Amino acid sequence: MGPVSSLSTRSWVVFGVMIGLIMVVTPVCSNKFDQLFQARWALDHFVYQGDTLKMKLDKFSGAGFSSKSKYMFGKVTVQIKLVEGDSAGTVTAFYMSSDGPKHHEFDFEFLGNTTGEPYLVQTNVYVNGVGNREQRLNLWFDPSKDFHSYSILWNQRQVVFLVDDTPIRVHSNLEHKGLPFPKDQAMGVYSSIWNADDWATQGGRVKTDWSHAPFIASYRGFEIDGCECPTTVAPADVSRRCSSSAEKRFWWDEPRLSTLSLHQSHQLTWVRAHHMIYDYCTDTARFPVTPTECQHHHH
Repeated sequence: MGPVSSLSTRSWVVFGVMIGLIMVVTPVCSNKFDQLFQARWALDHFVYQGDTLKMKLDKFSGAGFSSKSKYMFGKVTVQIKLVEGDSAGTVTAFYMSSDGPKHHEFDFEFLGNTTGEPYLVQTNVYVNGVGNREQRLNLWFDPSKDFHSYSILWNQRQVVFLVDDTPIRVHSNLEHKGLPFPKDQAMGVYSSIWNADDWATQGGRVKTDWSHAPFIASYRGFEIDGCECPTTVAPADVSRRCSSSAEKRFWWDEPRLSTLSLHQSHQLTWVRAHHMIYDYCTDTARFPVTPTECQHHHH
């Protein structure tokens, strides 16, 4: 996961519980950090305060955590309160990723800024190890003042990025157009905070002011409602194990979740019209020929 150098509802879950009563394989759903996640690096940069986890970045290190298991399809959510004040040069990331050079990945990257300037949210999608699908937007609130929910919904038809259950991006399955879609690799859930002042803020022109350190990102409301994939399951069996069949039905395979609802489509249109500031699909300098998925995605 990383930068591009040139760019230097809850109702779903309730519905899922109902469907889950007839499932053979039960999804994992918990809001406790230590049940679902573990500190991944810089353990001395973690602070636990009740149900809230804080990760800090200073001149010595950032920090990161990962899920204890990998998952195929479902919805992951975390509530984050981003670094307050002068956060220029910092990046806080929340993402899903599989392993290996041909990995799949869905990224939220929150790019800090100088005091008074808006936080930018960059999303990206990697398929078979290939990314370069960045979109950037500012938010309709200050994400450093309070906790807000950030979610990724993933099924065989689409990947949806949501902020407080408002969709901000959709990556649709276009296999019928000959394009690969990420549906064959179990993915872990990760978050990290680090110094990226070589690219994160105004293309790297604004550097991290370490006099404001430590920079702290706070987390709570951890939820994973997906198909857990033990390491003993062969990769070839992962997708079949987590897909609905005559014997079991998963909530994420319900037809109504194959596309956005009309209300969600209107929300996405509003976000794109009022808050989108960069879309790789319209960057003719990077892509003289419009990427194929951009010709078909309504995102």
